[in-house]
This record gives sequence, C-alpha cells and structure tokens, in this order.
Amino acid sequence: MLGAGKFRFSIFYKILTTMLLVAMIPLVAIWYINYQTAEKHLTQNVQQRLGGISDKLTAVVNDWVSANHKALLQNGALPEMASMNARIHNPVLRTVLNEYAWSYLVFTIRPDGMNVGRSDGKEPIDYSDRIYFKQVMDGAPLGKQVVISKTTGKPSLILSAPIHGPNRNLAGVIAMGTSLTDISETITKAGIGTTGYAFLLDQDGKVVAHQKQEYTATMADLSKHPAFLGRSNDPARVVIFDEDGRKVIAHAQKTKQGWTLVAQQDHDEAFRALSEANRNAMILLAITLVIVSYVAYLLAQRLSKPIRNLTLIADEISRGQLDIKIQEVNRRDEIGALAAAIERMGVSIRMSLQKLRARA
Repeated sequence: MLGAGKFRFSIFYKILTTMLLVAMIPLVAIWYINYQTAEKHLTQNVQQRLGGISDKLTAVVNDWVSANHKALLQNGALPEMASMNARIHNPVLRTVLNEYAWSYLVFTIRPDGMNVGRSDGKEPIDYSDRIYFKQVMDGAPLGKQVVISKTTGKPSLILSAPIHGPNRNLAGVIAMGTSLTDISETITKAGIGTTGYAFLLDQDGKVVAHQKQEYTATMADLSKHPAFLGRSNDPARVVIFDEDGRKVIAHAQKTKQGWTLVAQQDHDEAFRALSEANRNAMILLAITLVIVSYVAYLLAQRLSKPIRNLTLIADEISRGQLDIKIQEVNRRDEIGALAAAIERMGVSIRMSLQKLRARA
C-alpha cells in the first residue's frame, strides 16, 4: 500500500483513463479534420464570392472608362479638331456633351496648356498644371484625374486623349469631365451580406466611390488602408485585417487604370456558417464525452470491482481466513479463472494445515 496522503492510481482509474483515451482520441481527430476541411472550403467560398463581386465591379469600371476614352479618341480624330480653333471645336464639343449624359464639360487644350474650345462657352482657362493634360502630353493614350469639380462642386473624373494633326503630330488634348454618380451608385449598392461593401480608390489611394458619402465628397485619403498597401505586387489579392476592433476580410483588385477596387466583409459574418458548425460540433463532442465517460465508468467499475474483491480475498487468505466464499468463480473469463486459482490455493493451504495438525 502507498503511504498516507499519496494518490493511488488504481486499476479502476487505469481502465477508465484507457477507455476514455481510446474513445476520445478518434473523436477529437475526426472533429479536427472536419473543422480544417470545412474552414478550407469556406475560406475558398468567401474568397471566391468577394473576388466575384470585385471582378464584376472592376469590369464595370473598366468598361465605363473605356467607353469614355473611345469617345474622346473618336472625336479627337475628327479632321476639324486638328484645327485647334475654338469656333470649329465648340459645336463638336457640345454634341459630345449632349451624347453622354454623365458628362458636364468637354473641352480642348493647346500643347502649351491653354484652353481652346469649351462646351459651356465660358472663357478659356490655363490647364497646363493639370495631371491629365501632362499625361497625354508625355505620350500616354489616356489621361485621368479624379478631382473635386469646380463646375459641380462634386468628385468627378477628368479623362483626356490626344488630338493629332495631319502629320500625326500631337496637336493638342481633348478632355471630358464626367460625374461619378452613376459609377459610385453601382459600386456602393453592391450587396455583400449586412456588413460588407465595396469601394474604389484611385492610384494615390484617394476615394473615388465609397459607401460613406463624406469619404466620397472629400475624396478621403485611404492610402494607408491594408487593402491598398502593397497593391503594386499583385493585381488581385485577399487581405485580412482589423478595422475598428473588428476582423475584416477583403479582396483587392486593380483596374486597368491603376485604381483599386476593394470588396470587404466582416470576418465573423463571412465565416458565421463555420462558427455555427463548429459550435454544434463542440456541443456534440461534449455530449459524446459525457456519454462515453459514463459508459467507461460503468465498464471500469465492472472490470475493476471483481479484481478488488479477489485482492481482498487473497489478503484475507494470507491472514488465515480460509473459509471465504468466492463469488467470482462462476465467471467464464480470466477473472473467473483467477478466482478459481485463488480458491484452489485456499483449499491447498487448508489441506496442508490439516496435515500439519494431524502430524502434530
């Protein structure tokens, strides 16, 4: 026997522990494998869903800009545009303005940056410091710049294209001021659950379209947004980050213009199905553990009790109590065989003692 105060890891606890381990290890392994598999599949589904929304909105932006660019190229290629004469330009520019409802101003610029023709008939302006003008003059087929329009007071996109002279020389620039209202509504109305939304940033991280109107109205600087950072390395990527204490998953994709289209959603909502499935699995696992523990306890008791009884009987026999009735001899297993052996041992000891008494 162990000394007082020391725990004795008896055969009951050994049997109980062994049975629990044998039963629970496979269950836990199956739960873990299922959880990892479900997490992998759901992650792929969430990324594909956000990527699909991002792809669709990116295509809308690309098509919208391409349509306007094509209009500028077509009108810039007209023979009368090469004249760089305001009187000739203005009727063409007004026609373009009327053709595209989202445009509010169409104008032409000389190579020195001075305004030539205008669809609104206002006085010429010096545009030599405008980015979209410099881009075309530097050889770009398309110039673009998101600005707060002085005409409308709202964020707008200025697109520009070259005007070529008779010898294909660069005679000037044709530009169009477009309202971002329609494209913004298309992006901001994209439904992504209850917490998700999409937004568009220009090449500098300034807001082009956003669900928060104050961001759009002021062209807020989101160049530090995790979905915008590192955009030059991958045309499309998935980012997981913390925002206002919430975990967010986002899909960021670059447009043909170098802008960044972001579709994001709260991580908890996106992976709610996994959380619910895991919670249900944990409840089932806990219930199973209780049932297995109860069954293991009963079996351990059933297996260990006869052994304890035989141990006590053997101890009594060693003290001289030879007339003890052993119930376990009726069992047809190893415990029954052990009980029979102890019974035979008791008989043998009793007979030996009788012989010794007879001799004495």
